[in-house]
Amino acid sequence: MIVFGPRASQASLAATTVTTAASAPPAAVRAPHWVGATASLVGGTAIAVGLTYDATRVWSDLLINGFFVLAAALGGLTFIAIHHLSGAGWSSGLRRVAEALTSALPIATVMMLALYFGRAFLYPWAGSHAAGAHDAGVQTSPYFNASFVFARMALFLVVWTALALAIRRSSSRQDESSEPIHQRRIVRYSAIFAVVFAWSFSLAAVDWVLSLDPRWTSTIFGVYVLAGVLVEGVAAITLAAVLLRERGYLVDVVNANHLHDLGKLLFAFTTFWAYIWLSQYLLIWYGNLPEEASYYQTRTDSVWIAWFLANVAINWVVPFVVLLPRASKRNPTILKRVAIVVLLGRWLDVYLLVAPQTAKAPSLGLLEAAIAVAYVGITWHVVSAALAQRPLVVRFDPYLDDCVRHHQ
Repeated sequence: MIVFGPRASQASLAATTVTTAASAPPAAVRAPHWVGATASLVGGTAIAVGLTYDATRVWSDLLINGFFVLAAALGGLTFIAIHHLSGAGWSSGLRRVAEALTSALPIATVMMLALYFGRAFLYPWAGSHAAGAHDAGVQTSPYFNASFVFARMALFLVVWTALALAIRRSSSRQDESSEPIHQRRIVRYSAIFAVVFAWSFSLAAVDWVLSLDPRWTSTIFGVYVLAGVLVEGVAAITLAAVLLRERGYLVDVVNANHLHDLGKLLFAFTTFWAYIWLSQYLLIWYGNLPEEASYYQTRTDSVWIAWFLANVAINWVVPFVVLLPRASKRNPTILKRVAIVVLLGRWLDVYLLVAPQTAKAPSLGLLEAAIAVAYVGITWHVVSAALAQRPLVVRFDPYLDDCVRHHQ
C-alpha cells in the first residue's frame, strides 16, 4: 500500500537539498531551432525524391522510423507508469526525462497515421503490390478493412497520448503544490495506462507490423515487440540522463547509484528481449510448419543473414558482455556508449521486422539515413523543448527524499 501523507512533508525537506538550477526550467537544454527546421527539410526532401523512384522503399522507411519514435515515447510512458505503480523512490530524479519522452507521442501519432496514404505499398490487406493470390482472404476480411485498421490505430494513439498528457499535467502541478491528490491522480492514470496498454499495444503491433505478412502468425509476437519498447525506453532515458549530468544537470538526484540501477534495468531488459527472441525462434524452428517457418526462412537467407545475426549481437551480446561487471553499470561513459549501441540495435530490429516483407534485399543507403536522421532530429527537438519547459526535478515529489538518499 502506498502512503501519501507523510511523504508530502518529506518532499518539502528533500526539495531543499536540490540546487536552484534543478528547480528552474533549464532553457539551455533545448535544441536550437535550426535542428527541427533542418530535420524537417532533410526528411521532406528525402521523401519527395524517394517517392519518385521507389515508393515502397520510402513507405517502408517511414513505417520503420515512425514505429521507432513511437516505441521511444511509449517506453518513456511505460517507465513512468512502472515507477508510480511500484512506488519507486530511486527513479524520482528521472521522472521529467521519461515524461519528456512522452511529448513525442503527438508527432509519433502523425507519423504513424500518415501511413494511411502509403498503405497500398505496405500491406496485403490494403492491396499491396507484393500481395499474391494466397493473400486474397485477408484483403476481404472485415477486421483488416483499411478504414477500420486506421481507426483502431487512431484510437490507440489518442488514448495513449491522452493518458500521457494527464500524467504530465498532474506532474506539473506537483511543482506548485504538495497536495497528495496530485500523486494519487498520477498513480490512477498509470494504472489505467497499464491495463489499456497491455492489450491495445498487442493489437497495434499486429496491425502495424505482423500484418505485413498475413500468412505468418506468432502468439508471442506482442510480447516480443513490447520487450523492444521497454529496452528502447530505458536506453533513451539512460542516454538522456547521462548527457544531462555531463552538462551539470541532475547532479543532485542522479549519481553513480542511480546510474547503477539504470544499468541493471538495461541489462535486464536486453536479456529479456533476447529470451523472447530465442523462445519465438526455437518454437518455430522446432515446429517447422511452413506457414510459420517462412518468416525466418526469409531472414536467414543469404542476403539477410548478416543483419539477422548482427541484430542479436547488437541488441543482446554487446550490452550483456559490457554491462556484466558492476563497475560498468556505474560508469557514465560506458553507460552512454552502450545506450547508443542499444538504440541503434533497436532501429535495426524494427528494420528487420519490416524490410524483409517489402524488399528482396537490404537497402541501407542515403535514403534510409536521411529519413532516420530527420525523424530523430524532429524527435530530439520536441523532447528537448519539453525538457526546457519545466524543472528537471519535480519540486514536491513525495519520493524525492528517497531518491536523494538512494545508496547501494
